Amino acid sequence: MQRIAIAVASIALLLTAISASAQEGLGEVSVQGTGFFTKDSNGRGTFQRGTESGGLLVGYRRQLYRWISAEAVYGYSRNTQQFFQPTGVARVQSNIHEATGGFVVKLPFIAGIRPYALAEGGALVFAPTRNAFGGIPGADREAAGVFVYGAGVDYPFLSSHLLLRAEYRGLVYHAPDFGLGSLDTDAVTHTAQPSAGVVFHF
Repeated sequence: MQRIAIAVASIALLLTAISASAQEGLGEVSVQGTGFFTKDSNGRGTFQRGTESGGLLVGYRRQLYRWISAEAVYGYSRNTQQFFQPTGVARVQSNIHEATGGFVVKLPFIAGIRPYALAEGGALVFAPTRNAFGGIPGADREAAGVFVYGAGVDYPFLSSHLLLRAEYRGLVYHAPDFGLGSLDTDAVTHTAQPSAGVVFHF
């Protein structure tokens, strides 16, 4: 819970700094549908695999300088972590909450397309659903620090205030074990998060 509080406080401070230093800049809100594809991990006699799923990203971006913006993002997804061990298979279905904040660098326009790159940090919170078919006793809510890198493109649609967005985010974090040492692979994993959606400029 302490890591969650730190991540939320960091994002709140980021948004405060954005408002204070860039009141004359442009703001935008984005809504995107995403995929959530996690790399398998292995360690301490356990092979861990996350099921593939979809989700949602909602973001707020504010321009600081001509080529640099700050961004805060909330994401939601749900998947099942599968743990394969010599004694059998354990499964934990969980809701995944993503809270990150960082910076976006705009790249030169190409034929009206607006590319950018991003780097962010924050937290992923894995909250077990308590589904009888996707849970094990003792599995608890867990927060993991996450580093996010990525890139995307925006394309004006109908007006300068409405854009289409295609984006890729790569999430690097410690594989969850839900507070159960027997499920800990002690491995760093990676989630690919491609997305597409709309952006509203204001």
